[in-house]
Amino acid sequence: MGMVSEDAINQFSALMEEVEEPLKKTFQNVHQGYPRETYTRFLKAREWNVQKAHKMLVDSLNWRVQNDIDNILTKPILPADLYRAVRDSQLIGVSGYSREGLPVYAIGVGQSSLDKASVHCYVQSHIQMNEYRDRVILPTQTKKHGRHISTCIKVLDMTGLKLSALSQIKLLTIISTIDDLNYPEKTSTYYVVNVPYVFSACWKVVKPLLQERTRKKVQVLSGSGRDELLQIMDYASLPHFCRKESGSSRHSGHGTENCYSLDHPFHQELYSYMKRQASVVEPVEPIKQGSFHVDLPEPAPEGAIIAETIESEMHKYHKQNAVDSLDKLKITDD
Repeated sequence: MGMVSEDAINQFSALMEEVEEPLKKTFQNVHQGYPRETYTRFLKAREWNVQKAHKMLVDSLNWRVQNDIDNILTKPILPADLYRAVRDSQLIGVSGYSREGLPVYAIGVGQSSLDKASVHCYVQSHIQMNEYRDRVILPTQTKKHGRHISTCIKVLDMTGLKLSALSQIKLLTIISTIDDLNYPEKTSTYYVVNVPYVFSACWKVVKPLLQERTRKKVQVLSGSGRDELLQIMDYASLPHFCRKESGSSRHSGHGTENCYSLDHPFHQELYSYMKRQASVVEPVEPIKQGSFHVDLPEPAPEGAIIAETIESEMHKYHKQNAVDSLDKLKITDD
């Protein structure tokens, strides 16, 4: 595979020499001085098919130009109360770093309501965190550790996952599609913790639908996953919901400990960074309030099938739960 990979990267690089200047400019923001590694990411996402990987990257660069993604970090969500509402309902943050220097993203899948702002606000916030990761956090870690760091770790907290989560599937599929098409191979491992039975039931059915390279990245841990995660990161970098043997609390800990909170250092740094960038770009005009609209992609067929499967399995699970509850009630009455 080594020779094939080298040949594929060289072919890819030659093709990229022919793209137009606007795409070359935005490509610099994508590769951050490491074009070869970027070619490798897109090749992996297309099973080392050079033509498909080239089309994927060019499509992504066109998306960036058409949606002004290069300037998205100059467009903070305003007013601050709206951004706080986004942070309180789209539970995600950086809790620290692994011992290898990879940023640790904590995501409250089960308790994110995604109902306090528009779809565009949530999409904008997600892309901003992606861009901040790729343009600020990862280059900083690369410099600090003296080697290229291009991926992160994600810890997914499933506490509170229930039928109401189905209302979020459309938005989550949009966000997942944006990541798949434009930020491939940016997560090295997904650790899933605080798993309720409903997730286990869905996972058994969804797992075979995932591509093999994605399946290999997912590790479902027991309880809060604390002991396993401490093997790759220090206690200070554990997400707040992993610091106990089991269980979680949406707002556990103070603002500086709860990495979802706008008061956490990560979100304070990110928000301050965007406001500074905005003041540099538009020092005279007031910064516009409201969300920055990005074209929302159509989910890939595989993504749509996975979303439908999850929806079906959750309905089945809750329907069976309702039947079991009725049976218990009848037994009690008898």
